[in-house]
Amino acid sequence: MKRVIPAVIGAATALTLVLAGCGGDDEPADPNAPVTITLAGWSLSSTPEFKTLADGFKTTHPNVTVELKEYDTANYDTQMTADLAAGTAPDVYVMKNLKNFYTYQSGGQLLDVSDATSGLGSVAALPSYQVDGKAYAVPYRQDSWVLFYNKDLFAKAKVTPPDGTWTWDDYVATAKQLSTGLKAAGSNATGTYQHIFQSTVQGLALAQTPNADLLSGDFSYLKPYYERSLDLQAAGAQPTFGTANTNKLTYQAQFGKQQSAMLVMGTWYVATLLNQRKTGDADTFQWGLAPAPQFDKSTTGTSATPVTFGDPTGLGINPKIDKSKVAAAKAFLGYVAGQDAGKALAGIGTTPAQVTDAVTATLFGLDGVPQDDLSKFAYAKHTIKPENPVSKHTAGLQNILNETHSVILSNSKGVDAALTEAQTRAKNEVLNQ
Repeated sequence: MKRVIPAVIGAATALTLVLAGCGGDDEPADPNAPVTITLAGWSLSSTPEFKTLADGFKTTHPNVTVELKEYDTANYDTQMTADLAAGTAPDVYVMKNLKNFYTYQSGGQLLDVSDATSGLGSVAALPSYQVDGKAYAVPYRQDSWVLFYNKDLFAKAKVTPPDGTWTWDDYVATAKQLSTGLKAAGSNATGTYQHIFQSTVQGLALAQTPNADLLSGDFSYLKPYYERSLDLQAAGAQPTFGTANTNKLTYQAQFGKQQSAMLVMGTWYVATLLNQRKTGDADTFQWGLAPAPQFDKSTTGTSATPVTFGDPTGLGINPKIDKSKVAAAKAFLGYVAGQDAGKALAGIGTTPAQVTDAVTATLFGLDGVPQDDLSKFAYAKHTIKPENPVSKHTAGLQNILNETHSVILSNSKGVDAALTEAQTRAKNEVLNQ
């Protein structure tokens, strides 16, 4: 007989009831029997969030062990798709962004976890994972893209640091000034570093440009953003796309080892930077956060609200999970999206799905986190728009745009020609299918 567990029952109680509900006729299952569930992660040595979640859950569910399975961060979705098809994927896996959520969900690769979300209250990113009123994943992280900057390198180059009023033109001009100033001071560092991710250009262009719409197939909004990137490459103010690819540069090393004075990146990097400072993989220097450069002056200044982007990061359950582990996996999802996990994540510098005053205070209470008002403003105040609107067309369009990204930044084709070709492909290969 199926029984519905009331929403008011906590995750731990629900887990106990479910585990106890279906043993043998004479010997009910022991609710305290050890259970091990597997969880996907990446860059485990430099990304502490997965172990933090596993350890935090263990304190409230001592009989459940969360075992980590490492994937390559650059090829995560490719590897996960292959493992899901082969039946070797972990019990719980991450959706790094919203790009492939529709593909996973419509392909039957996610378990309905609506009952695990009933006690979460109002989590802003939760509706992104709902289809026809059912939840197929829960958000545990909600990053936003900001500007990291090295205060020491700014001082060395004798350049005025960010003040929250920058547009992209200000950013480009400052990157060039930094490169010139640093060279004069005997440093090989560049003014900025733009990582090879398509997000570094396309995510901000989509979020900030008025009326930009990925699903329209009109990609003209990308043009000025690519022109600025090419300008910075040509000026030597940032490594070229080809150099970053060929030399396998990482944004962690470029900024953390003081090879660049600025870096536009997601707030998840705070946790990595703090961790690498402890291990020696990053230098110790004065740094800060500023809002991402803006489309125009209307959203600059601390009296305005800057616009940025950031998909939530969610966890879902592999539908091929052993039935005896489903309750434990759902209890884990309930934990990772909740306030206790949020405080634990903030305690390592990671931005959780629910950002409260307590979370902000915890993060800025960490050793090594900048204490200036602009850093706090950049972290806490912004309008976040999604990089990947949930649609059956999103993955196909983003795949085309990823190829376009490489073509443009490698100077294989001009901006206008590349975007025109991308629009034609989008119409013929995705939107008209």
